Amino acid sequence: MANHKSTLRRIRSDEKKKLRNRYAHKSTRTAVRNLRASTDKKEAEKMFPTVAGMLDKLAKKNIIHKNKAANLKSGLAAHVSAL
Repeated sequence: MANHKSTLRRIRSDEKKKLRNRYAHKSTRTAVRNLRASTDKKEAEKMFPTVAGMLDKLAKKNIIHKNKAANLKSGLAAHVSAL
């Protein structure tokens, strides 16, 4: 266990960040799944900018890699245009 006050504070703040990051990642994965399952073109076109923004935000915060975000956005864009 940690011995320094600053280390104990860091552990507490890291736990909060971990929960926040996990929530953001999970909600984004769910949004991606919902967009892929969508069959209505208008609805998918409406959802796409929101999901793309969520992916960009995760990449910006280094929760996912920027190339993974780009690949997911590219695949979703192709899915939406193919509907």
